Amino acid sequence: MDIAAWLRELALERYEADFRDNEIDWEVLPKLTADDLKDIGVTAVGHRRKLLEAIAQLSAADAPPDLIPPTAASGGTAAAEAERRQLTIMFCDLVGSTPLAARLDPEDLRDVLGAYHHAVAEVIARFDGFVAKYMGDGVLAYFGYPRAHEDDAERAVRAGLALVAAVPKLELAAEVGLQVRTGIATGLVVVGDLTGSGEAQERGVVGETPNLAARLQTLAQPGTVVIASSTRRLTGGHFDYHELGGVALKGFDEPVTAWQVLAESAVESRFEAQHEP
Repeated sequence: MDIAAWLRELALERYEADFRDNEIDWEVLPKLTADDLKDIGVTAVGHRRKLLEAIAQLSAADAPPDLIPPTAASGGTAAAEAERRQLTIMFCDLVGSTPLAARLDPEDLRDVLGAYHHAVAEVIARFDGFVAKYMGDGVLAYFGYPRAHEDDAERAVRAGLALVAAVPKLELAAEVGLQVRTGIATGLVVVGDLTGSGEAQERGVVGETPNLAARLQTLAQPGTVVIASSTRRLTGGHFDYHELGGVALKGFDEPVTAWQVLAESAVESRFEAQHEP
């Protein structure tokens, strides 16, 4: 699937050439504004609104596996060869974006999404994670790349809890009650070869873990964090959990055990948390 196919699904294929000539790709698409659409030739108000609503509805969980975005490379010289690394991957999604897009003026919607993206980036940076991609109302983040820590899984879960607490408190001009849901998974991925150059330089990430995190996000209730067993094992007694049992997830042949994170644990020391019974 590509931008042209996406436009055809919206019955707006007349703009394929405009999007292509202006180099609109999946990285640029979520950042488009009403003014941008005017500039590239979308003159009809109805078409601009339809496009902006469709953009707002995009989320990482809805993207097929071949559209799971690559992570941008950090500064420094990277190895040319692909490498296997363990990452903790987070998908965060804004709840109720479809009715929100229908209710708000596109400019107000842009302001809401901008404030939401800023809050997410701020929280993830606080725990030394890396925002890899904004996909409409979805955000993809990595913990363990480009910088790795021994407690990356723990950092990701703490970031998830901080996000579901912070987003509803955002002060916005438009009176909307925002909530997010978050899915987190940990596992081995292949970090591929660099492509492009300069700011457009990207490094592909391939594996089951991004897809698992995306599917867990769809399972989460508004205002909650759901994690895979792999992340649960690494975070030990640092948090209180509710086991959701084996759940059927799209794209997975067998039920997957998932856990909802309730809060940070009241254990008194890191040693106790790491040596829970």
